[in-house]
Amino acid sequence: MSKSMIALWICLSTVALVAGGNINPHLSELAEIPNKICKENKIYIEKDVNLMWQDQAYVDAEDGGYKRNYSVAKSGTWNHAIDYCRRLNYAGFTDWRLPTADELMHVHKKEGEAFVYFRGDDFWSSSPAIGNRYYVVYPADAYRYKRNKKQTNYIRCVRCIGENVEYKKYLLSSLLHNAR
Repeated sequence: MSKSMIALWICLSTVALVAGGNINPHLSELAEIPNKICKENKIYIEKDVNLMWQDQAYVDAEDGGYKRNYSVAKSGTWNHAIDYCRRLNYAGFTDWRLPTADELMHVHKKEGEAFVYFRGDDFWSSSPAIGNRYYVVYPADAYRYKRNKKQTNYIRCVRCIGENVEYKKYLLSSLLHNAR
């Protein structure tokens, strides 16, 4: 009987030691968690050249399409890229297009990353190269490279902006949305 009591006492003592025993009634403060933890689709406005860029989150299927050479949404062949931008209805606009190589190079030469949602791989441009190739731009170095149009690359659409009423309405609605 005494052996079992000693074993029970050792077991309970071990549990008490492992459990800690912090009896401080003051708990540490909780970190503030922002209300908006989900990513939002955005645009990037390049004011010096009057361009509005699609800045939309990339999903796993698009990354898979890029890596496995098939077309889906914002990744695919050159023909898919042209069609995707022509059909895009984003941020209330339908006049999106595939950017030129010069436009892509210009936006990626800026200091820092212009886009919230970026990829470190090639993006299609509408600029033709020699043969059945088109230029892509690699964001890390902002240089253009020739690619076969049947290859898959990422897609980011662009549209021209100006001092038109449509653009001012978009800015006003964005400001009202962000104020909430």
